[in-house]
Amino acid sequence: MKIEICIDSVEGAVAAAEGGADRVELCGNLFEGCTTPSAGAIKHARAAAGIGLMVIVRPRGGDFLYSPAEFGVMREDVRLAGEFGADGVVIGCLLPDGRIDTERTARLIADARPMSVTFHRAFDLVADPHAALEDLVQLGVDRLLTSGQEPTAWEGAELIAALGKQAAGRIIVMPGGGITPRNVRRIVDATGVDEIHMNARSPADSRMTFRNPRLYMGRALHPPEYQRKTTDPNVVRDIVRAVRP
Repeated sequence: MKIEICIDSVEGAVAAAEGGADRVELCGNLFEGCTTPSAGAIKHARAAAGIGLMVIVRPRGGDFLYSPAEFGVMREDVRLAGEFGADGVVIGCLLPDGRIDTERTARLIADARPMSVTFHRAFDLVADPHAALEDLVQLGVDRLLTSGQEPTAWEGAELIAALGKQAAGRIIVMPGGGITPRNVRRIVDATGVDEIHMNARSPADSRMTFRNPRLYMGRALHPPEYQRKTTDPNVVRDIVRAVRP
C-alpha cells in the first residue's frame, strides 16, 4: 500500500517522511484546491525529504479549462519541476464539454517525461468517467487521483472500485478526498486500491508574540492569522498503521 500525503510546505515534506509516507504531493494554496507551488518550495522540499516528490501543476483555482497563456505557464512549470528534482507532476486539463483535453494532456506528458504523471481530480468533473479513464490509459498517464466524482472518496467508493476494475492494471487508480485515519481502512477495503492520497494536517499555533487582533490578510471567511494547519507526522503514522497493520 503506497501512501501519498498532500503538503503545502517544506516542513510538510519532512513531517510526511518522518511519519512513514511513501510520497508527497507538493502544492500551494490548499484553500483553493491546490495550485502550483513556488520553484523555491520544490527545490527545498526535494532537498529536505528523501521520499517521492510529486508537484501539482495548476496555474489557478477554479475550472480546468485554460487559456493559451495559462497553458504556456503550465508547460514551463512542468519543465521547472523536473529541473528541481521532482519525481513526477500532477496535471489536469478539460475541454468545455467535460471531456479530457487529450491534445494538451499529451503535450504536458511529453514535457514531463521521464517523470511520473498523475491526472488529478479534474477527472471528477468529467461528463463520462469511464470514457475519460480510457483516454488517460491511451495517453499513457501513470496514475489517476479521484474521489469518485463525489465530495469524498468514501461517498465515491463505488465508482472508484468500478474504475479500478476497468483499469485492470493499465493505470493506477488512487482515491483522495476526505480520507482520514478513521475511514482509510474502510475505503481501501471497499475500493481494492493499492495507493491512497490524503492530507494529514493539524492546527499549529503561530510563534508570534506580538499580535494585532484587528486585522486579517485574507478575504472573506477570515481564517485566523495566528494559526495554520501543518502536516502532522503523528497523523501520518496513524494512517500508516491503519493500512499496514
